[in-house]
Amino acid sequence: MSQSAIKLYGFPLSGHSHRVELMLSLLGLPTEFILVDLKQGAHKAPGYLADINSFGQVPAIDDNGVVLADSNAILVYLARQYGKGQWLPADPVGQARVQRWLSAAAGQLHTGPGAARLAVVFGAEVDTVSAISRSHALLALIEAQLNASRFLVGDTPTIADIALYTYVAHAPEGNVSLADYPQVRAWLANIEALPGFVGMPRTAAGLQKI
Repeated sequence: MSQSAIKLYGFPLSGHSHRVELMLSLLGLPTEFILVDLKQGAHKAPGYLADINSFGQVPAIDDNGVVLADSNAILVYLARQYGKGQWLPADPVGQARVQRWLSAAAGQLHTGPGAARLAVVFGAEVDTVSAISRSHALLALIEAQLNASRFLVGDTPTIADIALYTYVAHAPEGNVSLADYPQVRAWLANIEALPGFVGMPRTAAGLQKI
């Protein structure tokens, strides 16, 4: 029996949405993208809050009645449900190393490159000096890790790489240069070379501020 399409509730310029879209594509899973128009406040609509994500955020998925929110949680689910052991290590040490980077994705990545880009692309009120400083601190840590391994947790990709990819790749949109991080740039290229890779639009031309 063929896999029914997984509904992905997202926004095209959301890096959180994109990391789930990317994971779905890398796994070759049929996907129905459902636009949640952040500009119109669709993520705060009563029906969305009640049925999809009570936190009022994107992304969320509906996998044949299994409704999940939070991009990192969704990555864990997809890896376990469909990843055939290739995207999330089975051993405790490997899982812990992945979790370390998932925490970074929810923390330093969000408040660093994510916030800096948010200021430029969406016109959000952000302390850009601090966000850019945090971005370079994180990029230095990633660069050091990638001096030791091809991907963030060893020599094969995991959901740790997918969780960090989008906001690092689009960091220049927030005036965060990647020029001083050759290993980071090589890592981005390695992810982009994976079968099934899909990118996120790099321009926000014509987008009204949210």
